[in-house]
Amino acid sequence: MRKYIKAFFKEIVPIIIGILIALYINNWNENKKDEKYINQILSSMDKELKESNDDIKKKIPQQQTLIDTLNFYKKNDSISLFDVMMKVNGIQIPKIRISSWKAISNSKIELLEYDRVSALANIEEQKELLLSKTQYLMNFLYPNIKDTSIDKKELIMLMMQDIIVSERDLQKEIEGIIQN
Repeated sequence: MRKYIKAFFKEIVPIIIGILIALYINNWNENKKDEKYINQILSSMDKELKESNDDIKKKIPQQQTLIDTLNFYKKNDSISLFDVMMKVNGIQIPKIRISSWKAISNSKIELLEYDRVSALANIEEQKELLLSKTQYLMNFLYPNIKDTSIDKKELIMLMMQDIIVSERDLQKEIEGIIQN
């Protein structure tokens, strides 16, 4: 009986050790793949966020020009909203790029630390808010494009100022991630 037990262990132990080694190698390979994936995603995220930040920096002065032009012409009944838009080349809204964030949030979000996940989720929410405010502005602007009244011009100025505040908040969040 002892002989059978000894023979059993002699055959089983190498198999168990082989399986454990195979599992260890597999886990090591998976960790390497995850590390490579996360490095690529973080690199892409950094590029996207820098591009978004640069676009925000570029667009805010253009938006401020629109506000200033509206303010300058607000009492002039012969200048319509359309005329003002033509003078400033329309409404300029920055492009907020978060494709890499969406890719990882749909697949391997557990590979990112909580602070980064939280900040990126916040950027996504702020992007949606900015999009909503912009859409509201456009929905108001198009039916009133020929209007020359002071009230409509002031309302668009107010909406643009609100958009700029949202962009600056978004910019602060983006710069916080870029610095880390």
